[in-house]
This record gives sequence, structure tokens and C-alpha cells, in this order.
Amino acid sequence: MSSTGTPTQHNSTLAISPFVSGRNGRYNASQAGRAEGDRERDRDPNTQQLAAGGNGEDFRSQEWNPAGLEHNHPYGSLANSPLVQKTNPNIAANSLATPHHHVTANTNHGGLIGSISKNGLFGSAMPSTLRKVSLQREYRDPLNTKTRETHIESGIHEPMSTTTTLTTTTTATTSTAEFDISELSSIEKLRLWRHDALMQHLYKTAEFVANKIYTLTGDPNDAFWLAQVYFSDGSYVRAIDLLSRDMLDSTSIMCRYLKARCLVKLQKYDEALDIVGECNPFSSASDEEAKKETDGGIKLESSLCYLRGIIYSAQNNFAKAKESFKEAVLVDVKNFEAFEELTSKNLLTPREEWDLLESLTLDFSILDDNQDMVKNLYIIRLSKYLNEDKTCESRKQLIEEHNLASNVDILVSDVETLYTKCKFSECLNFCETILEKDKFNAEVLPTYIACFYELGMRNKLFLLSHELAENFPKNPITWFSVATYYMVVNKIGEARKYFSKSSILDPNFAPSWLGFAHTYSMEGEQDQAVSAYSTAARFFPGIHLPNLFLGMQYMSMNTLSLAEEYFTLAYDICPQDPLLLNEMGVMFFKRNELQKSKRYLKKALEAIIELDSTSRTFVSIQINLAHAYRKMGDYERAIKCFKFVLEVSGKDSDIYCSLGFLYLKTKQLQKAIDHLHTALSLSSTNHVAQELLLHALELNVSITLDSDHPLVVNAQIHEAHANIYSSRKRAPLIFDSSALNKKMKTSVSSQTNGECEEMEIE
Repeated sequence: MSSTGTPTQHNSTLAISPFVSGRNGRYNASQAGRAEGDRERDRDPNTQQLAAGGNGEDFRSQEWNPAGLEHNHPYGSLANSPLVQKTNPNIAANSLATPHHHVTANTNHGGLIGSISKNGLFGSAMPSTLRKVSLQREYRDPLNTKTRETHIESGIHEPMSTTTTLTTTTTATTSTAEFDISELSSIEKLRLWRHDALMQHLYKTAEFVANKIYTLTGDPNDAFWLAQVYFSDGSYVRAIDLLSRDMLDSTSIMCRYLKARCLVKLQKYDEALDIVGECNPFSSASDEEAKKETDGGIKLESSLCYLRGIIYSAQNNFAKAKESFKEAVLVDVKNFEAFEELTSKNLLTPREEWDLLESLTLDFSILDDNQDMVKNLYIIRLSKYLNEDKTCESRKQLIEEHNLASNVDILVSDVETLYTKCKFSECLNFCETILEKDKFNAEVLPTYIACFYELGMRNKLFLLSHELAENFPKNPITWFSVATYYMVVNKIGEARKYFSKSSILDPNFAPSWLGFAHTYSMEGEQDQAVSAYSTAARFFPGIHLPNLFLGMQYMSMNTLSLAEEYFTLAYDICPQDPLLLNEMGVMFFKRNELQKSKRYLKKALEAIIELDSTSRTFVSIQINLAHAYRKMGDYERAIKCFKFVLEVSGKDSDIYCSLGFLYLKTKQLQKAIDHLHTALSLSSTNHVAQELLLHALELNVSITLDSDHPLVVNAQIHEAHANIYSSRKRAPLIFDSSALNKKMKTSVSSQTNGECEEMEIE
């Protein structure tokens, strides 16, 4: 912070708040005495009248005096922003760097704003009207940080750091001095009104008051806050016009940053890049001591690097965007948005993510007591394909030492871990746990939708898609969900349309790009699929999936050399993915490199060994490994793999057919015939099973059986019984015609008597 109050690239924007000023806190005895004298002079009614603009004086006719600004009202400047000093019209408009001034002992820290913290006025106990507040000052020993209550009670102010806190109630444990808001000047009251309206999102009210303040004072400080009101209200052009007056954007880093933000909102990326510069102008600064200092906020240099990365990303210059985001994190580790861009937008590979976090230049020590907690929170957001033990250790520390077991970041990390391991059912349960507390969590919803697809839960996906469409019609996740539903119900054309809509809303949303490419692949349009996957690979260099899918497309076209190239690119990014290892095993199988095929398939099986054995991924790897064993002539291991698949996945015609073939190869004809019959009963159109069964039956007829074979033994038994029956002598039958006639007459007479009896009964 310069002696005149202008923040440099090493400072944050805390000084821009109307309720926080004098962040340095380096007092000495003479400064304290001078500040006390200033307050005594400020209590002069004449001085207050001058500060309030009494007697109809024109503020704009007065010469702007930044040094005297701190003394022309009772409690210091009410808006001690980066623009305390008068703008210098001699500075060139294209000058980016703001000169750095070492902090001197001339800054007055006795203002009202220095006594107000964001935990006081903005707390839950904030009064609806600003009447009276109590000012607490806690003096701490710079060596042992203990509170020096004895000096506070005696009224002695030592030359040490001070922490000031505004509270709405008087505290009995600390000596307090009450100040009446009614003693403030009229301008200060207007400034409080302006900022209270801004904090309550009453932008028209804030603009109404801020405009009047700027007209009365002509203070560049007030000009900046008026621009903030415009920005918050979405009036970006008005904010740019205001910041361009009097060369405000050329004399203040903060004004330059705000103007660039407005241009980014208007999608004028080239103009925004001209303002922030194509590279960091402060990267070669030699003031190492100033770089190490921190005021608790985010350094402006880091924010500018982050904004530069946003601009490059919008221009599809992802290499420079990645470097800008990395620089933003290295300059100030508190810039979480830059870190999030690197990880969530897949700009870094898993190895690069871990290298960045473990870099010696990434300084977490500026966080003091929060160092370990924040570092562990960053660790659990890294790729789950590497260093699983470190991730688990960080998670354990966050739960046990910091009591964050129910925090959403911990649960999201668990969701990502389960999805990476293809444990979709468990992942779905964790997603639902998070969504019970935060129904539309944007970090969880894409994974939640993907789990629905993997598990085929079309009804729940339908309901979720409708709910998202009703509440978030302009969110890319909404149309990603709708597209996924149409893909589940096999309406590929509709799915492609909504995947495209989602990617237009957010070009950096990787799931939509991959889904869009999948629709072409599912319809067999391989050229379009290759083009879409190639675009995704260019947009998301840190993710291996586009290269994996490109390799799969080329393998389906039997272009195995190109398939190997893309599989190798994916392997360099993520060598632990079981899906990738499985595809590489299949590729080498097709190239008849059976040893390599077996090696990659076994690695895939080892990588997924903890997975639920009933999952499709696990079953696919087992089947491919069985075929590799079959092709290598290791029939027993192949049979073992196929039998295991049958146990966990149920009946499948192809598996029974493969087992029938293996039993034929091992000359187990009866088992072969039985399994082939089962295969045909499950799928009568299985032509391979039909041919194999015919061949098995032919072999069964032509084969010479041993004397001990059951068929031979049964035949011998049957032949023996036949001989016994044929050896028996039967007596000849004698036909007696007279006896037959007598029998017939007796039968007819019996029938006639019965009929007569029946008639008599009637």
C-alpha cells in the first residue's frame, strides 16, 4: 500500500471497502499522538461544517487534496478506496503498471472505517438504522500475540499492530469508546446509505445516492463506487464510460481491473486484453519483501492474472489460459477461482495438478492458522487417478482435525472417487445425500446425471430434466440432462440437438462435448464422431477421454496404427484408467500381439479389482481376458474366466457359445453340446452357435467310443434285454367260432332286457 493509499499489485482490494481502511497497522507513538490530535481538530464544528459542505460551498470548485482528506471529517475517510489521491492527467492511458511505494509512517489509521470489520456491520446482528456503534480495539503483542489489557485500561497505546472490530453491542470485557453516527458529516451519511443499498442489492437506490455524492464531491473514490454500482446492476457500458473519464483507468490498478471485467462481460476480449496486458507486467518485480506481505485479501496481481486467463480461454487460446491461471495461483494461493479453472475445466493433466500443488513456489504459509486446512481442501479437489493415499489422508485430517465431515467439498470428493472407480450405485447414493441439502449443486449434478445413464434409470432422469428445465432454462447442465435422457431412450437425433445447445451455453463444459460426439458414434457416423472428439481433445487438453474415444473410433475402422497413437496420448495423461487399459488390450488382441494384450488386460483387471464384480466394466474386462487366453491356447484359464462371468452376470448367449467352443477344443463333447443348446435357447439367431452345435453332433456320431463310455454300456444293456425277450416261447392261439357266437348272443340278450327295464321305469 502506498503512502497515499493507492494499492499496488501486492495488495488486495480490502481497502476499497468503505468499512475497512488502514490495513497496515504499523503504528508508532508519534503516529498515535498525531492521530489523536487530528481527531481533536476534527471535533471542531467549523471543520465538520466544511466537511459537510455547509454554507452552500461547491465541492467541485475545491482543490482535491488527498493528504488532507483524512482530516476533514470526524473519523477519517468513509470510503478509503484506491483512488484517495488525485488522478494524474500526465500518465499515459496505456500505462499498465502502478508505481509501488513502500509503506511509510504517514498514514492515518484512526478513521471510522478502520474501526469497522466486515464481520461487524455485515453480520447477522446488523442494525436496520445506523445510530450508534461501539468501537473495540484489541492490542496484541507482536511477539506472543497476547492481549495487553493493562495498557488498554490505562489508556496507553503501544506501537504495535491493532485489530479493530465494529460491534452493535457494548462488550463488558474490553474497554470501548462509543461514537455517534449522528456526528458524521452529511456526505459520510450519504456514503453509508449508498453502501448499505449496494449490500442489499438495491441498485437503483445505490445509483441514486452515489450519483449525488459524486456530483457533490468530485472524489475519484466516489466515482469508483458509482462504477461498482453500475457493474452490479449490469450496466457495463456506463461503468466503462465512467471509468474512462479523468483517466481513472490509467492511474489505478483497481479501476483498470474493473474496466476489464466490464469488457469481458460485453465479450470484447481484445479490448480487455489490451487493458490487462498479454503477460503479467509485475512478474519480474524485484521487491520480494512486498510480494511476501499480505493484508488478508487476494492480491490484485493475482486477480489480473486470473482475468487474463479468462480472456485467453474465451479466445480458445488454452495454452496461455493455463499459464495465466497457474500464475494467478502462484502469486496468491487464496485465488481459488484460478485453481478451480485449472482443475474443473481440465486444463491440467492429473500429474500437472499434483506437481502444481506440491510446487515449492505455491505458498500456503500466508494463510497462517488456516494453512493446513486450505491445503487439504485443495488436495481433495485434485484428480483421483493419482495419489489416492494422499487424498485419503487429507480427507481424514479435514474430518478429524477441522470437523468438516458434513462439508460439501468432502462429499463431492467422495462422489468423484466412486465415479472414477465405476461404483455407480454407491456414487448415486452419495449424490443424493448432497442434493438433499443443496438440491441444485452444480458440482454434483453432472455426475448424478451420468450415474442415471450408467444405471439406466430413465424415469428419475426424466423427472430431473423437467425440474431443471423449469428452474434453470439457461444453464448448460439442464440441457445436458435432457440430452442424456434422450440418449437413454435411444432418440439420438434429439440427444444431439440438446448436447449442442448445452455446449453453446458453456463452451467449456466437457460432458456436453463428449456427449455430442457420442451421438455420432452411436449412429455409426465415424467421420463426424472423429471431428467432434478432436475438438473436445483440443478444448480439454488435461482430460484423457477424448483421445480414448478417438482411439476407439479408429479401432472400429480397423485403423489400428492411428488407434495406438491416440491410446498412447490418453495413456500419457492417465495411465491408471481401467477403461483405457481394456481398450489397449483389445487393440493388441486385434493386432495378434497376444502377450501385450494379456498384459494390458491384466493391468485393467488389477486397476478395477476393488470394483463391484457385477459391473459392466468388470465383466467386459473378464470377457476380453478370457478371449486372450483362448487365443493363446490356455483353454483352462479361459474356461475359468467365462464361468466366472456367467456366475456374476447371468445368462448370456455369447458366453455359452464361447464355453461350448472351448469344450469342443478340450474334447468335452457332451458339455459342448449342452452349452451350445443353451446358447441357442437364449438366442435362436446365434449362427455361430448353430454351426458349432452341428459340428459337435457330427463329431459325436463319428467318434469311436471306449468300451467304458456310458453310451456303449447303455447299448450293451439294451441289447441284453432284447435277447432275453426274443428267447421266450409263446403258445399258439386257437380260434373257436362256436364259442364266439354263443358269447355274442348272450351279450345281445342282456342289452335287450336292460332297455325294457328302462322303459318300464319311465
